[in-house]
Amino acid sequence: MSSVQFGSAFSAPAITAYGAFGTTWLRLLWAAAILAIIVRPPVFRYSRAQWQTAGLLGASMAGMTLCFFAAIERIPLGLAVAIDFLGPLSVATFAFGLGWRLVWPLIAGAGVLMLAHDGNGWIGDTTGILFAFGAATGWALYIILMKKAGNAFEGLQGLSMSLILAAIVATPFGLADSARITMEGAFSIVGLAILVPLLPYALEMIALRRMTMSSFGILMSLEPAIGALAGFLVLSQPMTIVQIAGTVLVVAASAGATATTA
Repeated sequence: MSSVQFGSAFSAPAITAYGAFGTTWLRLLWAAAILAIIVRPPVFRYSRAQWQTAGLLGASMAGMTLCFFAAIERIPLGLAVAIDFLGPLSVATFAFGLGWRLVWPLIAGAGVLMLAHDGNGWIGDTTGILFAFGAATGWALYIILMKKAGNAFEGLQGLSMSLILAAIVATPFGLADSARITMEGAFSIVGLAILVPLLPYALEMIALRRMTMSSFGILMSLEPAIGALAGFLVLSQPMTIVQIAGTVLVVAASAGATATTA
């Protein structure tokens, strides 16, 4: 979580220089290349089912990452992460029926609204918020498919294949920003690619092999708070008392939802 959120915050200059899509594409390309060299996946030995799993995970990775970086280009990091977390939170809640657990996404929704107001007015723009909701959908699919891929492949082979396919899916979007990318800029993204997505995706796949999705969700509930902290420390995005309270509500709702469905 720290790698994702601080890596995202440190990406602000790259996004400004090369665009959200261009930066995302370069990250995925570098992450896929580095992991492929390390893992050396036997691509011609996989079954059709394994290819389908890797393809779906790769598409969700590409969509989630493209949408998230497009969102933080337009709205504060803390708000983007809070909206992003509504995806897995809603899946965890609705998976257990339409009973009293619906209170958790409602509480989280109230927290997001508090994060979206800085005391003087509503922050962000409609496009950025829509991208954040797109990232939320991608994140929900990513968690489900990451666990499936972890069980379908040995080691990090599933992640390696998925990153290769994610880079391919992101290519048309990255090419739209290609005129802004220099050779020096392309190489400068290597470190950011390790921070996000290579390191966190690898750690999450390993974690999901060793713990239940509900336990994973409880720990991930800290993500909005870490995102807000990264935005404050790295990007100097201040938070009002109301916005801090909104972050607390999102974290509490996330932890409550996953704890009561464990």
